[in-house]
Amino acid sequence: MTDLTALRRQLKHDRLRLPPELRETAEKTALRRIQRIPEFRRARRIAGYVGSKGEIDPLPLLMQAAQMGKTCFLPILHPFRRGHLWFCRWHAGDPMELNQFGIPEPLPGPGRLIPARRLDLMILPLLGFDSDCNRLGMGGGYYDRSLAFVHRLKHAKRPYLLGLAHHSQQIPHVEVQPWDVPLDAVVTDRHHYRAPRRRSA
Repeated sequence: MTDLTALRRQLKHDRLRLPPELRETAEKTALRRIQRIPEFRRARRIAGYVGSKGEIDPLPLLMQAAQMGKTCFLPILHPFRRGHLWFCRWHAGDPMELNQFGIPEPLPGPGRLIPARRLDLMILPLLGFDSDCNRLGMGGGYYDRSLAFVHRLKHAKRPYLLGLAHHSQQIPHVEVQPWDVPLDAVVTDRHHYRAPRRRSA
């Protein structure tokens, strides 16, 4: 656990040290790459996140997706199920408020919230990833708990899970735990990685 804590700390540090001009170029390149992915083009309901602390921010992509007629969502902390996420419909310019972690969230309202399983495509943040598309997150487990149905319901409809990262966030190996939900793909500013196994959609 100490080694994993140290790895997370190092990855956070390295991401924050990326020069602003490099981050901006990487973001534009990675988001253009996602636009060419068939899973993005087919998706009608797409979730992203608000980029912070050096993360590649998918909000510009969500704005373009909305112009293409897609419905876009952002994660919010579930009000009743501790450690879980709901997904709230979002449009550019919608009012936002900071959650307990200081992350902006859209304001929930009637008919605006859906669970993860109703999404077609989910773009996930990460700290690190490997070439098999295993994800190292912040350690809170919010996405893994919210996507646990992937393990329980093998043939249920599920979102395509796409990690978004800087190329420099790739690490040789992510130690997978039984509760971890693997990604279907990872897109960086340099490459599009697909998981070696194809799981039922």
